[in-house]
Amino acid sequence: MSEEKRSDGTMRVDTDLIRQLADLLTEKDLTEIEVEDSDRRITVKRQLTITTAQVAAPAAVAAPVAAAAPAQAAAPVTEESAASHPGTVKSPMVGTVYLSPEPNSSPFVAPGVKVAAGDTLLIVEAMKVMNPITAPKAGTVRQVLVQDAQPVEYDQPLVIIE
Repeated sequence: MSEEKRSDGTMRVDTDLIRQLADLLTEKDLTEIEVEDSDRRITVKRQLTITTAQVAAPAAVAAPVAAAAPAQAAAPVTEESAASHPGTVKSPMVGTVYLSPEPNSSPFVAPGVKVAAGDTLLIVEAMKVMNPITAPKAGTVRQVLVQDAQPVEYDQPLVIIE
């Protein structure tokens, strides 16, 4: 890192070095890195935004009425195609998924059950906070893509509503 000055006296910025430092931040999951050489110091920072939803644990909810089997048996959606399906509800966070409000109770939804917009589909527990995942639209649950107490990742497909 040699100090280079332009003819007007301002310091010349080494954009390649800054890109390398930014890549290193991401690669090593750092928030700040600083490099110093002679009279020049470069600091690269990234701001992480952490959001947590403070939601109370859901109260006991009446189990949905069991629906009859769908009129036509649709083939199950694979995980690859579920990601691009227009009715896919994805996990908004990393956590553990629970399909029912409490152990040994009926699940919130099952394939073939009709849901209204805002109905709870399942719960994702993140950092000891129970976060209800609700239906973004009314429709029929085509497929539940996760199992009870399964760890889930951000943006992972959970349920398909048609």
